[in-house]
Amino acid sequence: MAVDEALLESSGRGKTLPTLRLYAWEPPCLSLGQGQPFADVDLTRLRERGWEVVRRTTGGRAILHTDELTYSVTAPPDEPRVAGTVLESYNRLAQALLSAVHDLGLPVEMKEGKANGNGSPHPVCFEVPSTYEITVKGKKLIGSAQARRRDGVLQHGSLPLTGDLTRICQALVFPDESARAVAGQRLLERATTVEAALGRVVAWETAAQAFVRAFEAQLGIRLEEGELSPQEISRAEELVREKYAHPSWTERV
Repeated sequence: MAVDEALLESSGRGKTLPTLRLYAWEPPCLSLGQGQPFADVDLTRLRERGWEVVRRTTGGRAILHTDELTYSVTAPPDEPRVAGTVLESYNRLAQALLSAVHDLGLPVEMKEGKANGNGSPHPVCFEVPSTYEITVKGKKLIGSAQARRRDGVLQHGSLPLTGDLTRICQALVFPDESARAVAGQRLLERATTVEAALGRVVAWETAAQAFVRAFEAQLGIRLEEGELSPQEISRAEELVREKYAHPSWTERV
């Protein structure tokens, strides 16, 4: 999360090009939306499993990041591909996401419903598809969220590749075990993974290459592989210390 924010700041100052970043998580980590109550987290269960917790700068609800491809897009506010309203830019990027998962052989479609808000009573992000999110047979496949600041636009999201989606319920607070089981079952009815939808495992690198091809084709760009600059690394480390690893941010709601 700190790297995404460091790239956003760097892009906004014109120090780096608009960036598509593709990454994975180690160890697994529960991320909370910016306004989600920290009380949703069952810290005992989380720590028993060796998982971590972080708060995102974007909205939405909790995501357990494991066995997935995570993407982020960072760009300055004058970048044409993220210009306009949140939904307009979200739609442009969603077209690239749709193309990427089509490339993997998935029979996906774009969900057109209510705009994503932070008032959902559900603690789990993948339980509720929102406008321009990618679904398979009505089940949510990619969850995304966007933040707009003076220095630019950040959108990031997750493509679950494999694994048991109900694991997230082990890291959240429920009134009792029956409620936990019901939440897990409801999640499986409303969300899916690439493996479950396709019937076979897709490697992270294969999915990443599909994202690169799709973003280039749909957005009319040529991506160049790059590394974080020393300044971006230093800023990310500073953001970890002062924000993302600090209770004043993680537990602030």
